[in-house]
Amino acid sequence: MRNKKKSRGLSTLRLALPATSANLGPAFDAAALAMDLYITIEARPALSFSIKASGRDEEICGAADLDQHLILITYSETLNAQRKEIVPLALRIRNDIPIGKGCGSSAAARLAGVALANHFGRLRWSDAQIIGEASRRERHPDNASACWMGGLAIARMSGEAETQVVCIRPKGKWPLLLAIPDQALLTEEARRALPAQYSRADAVANIQNSMLLVAAFTQGRHDLIAAALEDRIHQPYRAPLCPLLPCLQNLMGRSGVLGVALSGAGPSVLIFLDPKVPAAKTRKAVAAHLARNGLRAELLSTSIALRGARHRA
Repeated sequence: MRNKKKSRGLSTLRLALPATSANLGPAFDAAALAMDLYITIEARPALSFSIKASGRDEEICGAADLDQHLILITYSETLNAQRKEIVPLALRIRNDIPIGKGCGSSAAARLAGVALANHFGRLRWSDAQIIGEASRRERHPDNASACWMGGLAIARMSGEAETQVVCIRPKGKWPLLLAIPDQALLTEEARRALPAQYSRADAVANIQNSMLLVAAFTQGRHDLIAAALEDRIHQPYRAPLCPLLPCLQNLMGRSGVLGVALSGAGPSVLIFLDPKVPAAKTRKAVAAHLARNGLRAELLSTSIALRGARHRA
């Protein structure tokens, strides 16, 4: 973040918030990766609220009904809760994050609203408070933590608006490919697909795989990633809503694909690529595999963003 151009005693705020991929197979609601795709926001005090948007999903980012805009809703609600004046803002938004596709767009919007409230309301909140407030509104801390801090974030809620976060800088190179379908999937619909209870065996398997996943990233063990991404908590139940997942799982261990996981609640799929295989070759193989199976998806190359919104201007 960087402040310039003093106006009404308040400076312009610039934010660059990365996309995130949560759950990562077995680490359901506990871990997420930040990715090098961003929504950038410039906000300055104004006489009335306004938004100029460009980039992906421009019509959503620049919605005419500002009362329904997630960033401004979060901004206003946060200031109201703290009994602070709501300063009207002029926003310029440039977005590269797919919206409604499991890439952390709502967490980025929530964080942006909280960060704007913190700045223009002079709340002086710590990183933990900013993440905690966004996590409370998201109802889980993984996306918000990775978006704000960058890298691989492991997070838990320790109170209604308190979050404990550990950030890990993955060792080695971890090239990524996002497979993004045309249709969005509401998180509420994805949540309804989950069972109310799980067996002890399923819970234990996910705990083991989550621990293995952390070890794979911290030690740069690409050979562990396929096993570490195995999940019994959410992916088997969401697969009917996210047909890209079972299709792409069949590529694991072949064509330069190390592992595959649902990105967040879906429907997008995160593909971990073998850094020893040219990314263009793997991308071509993935596209051909999808075509053979009658599926369409935008394939977006990305990587792990080691810096989050907290560290960027």
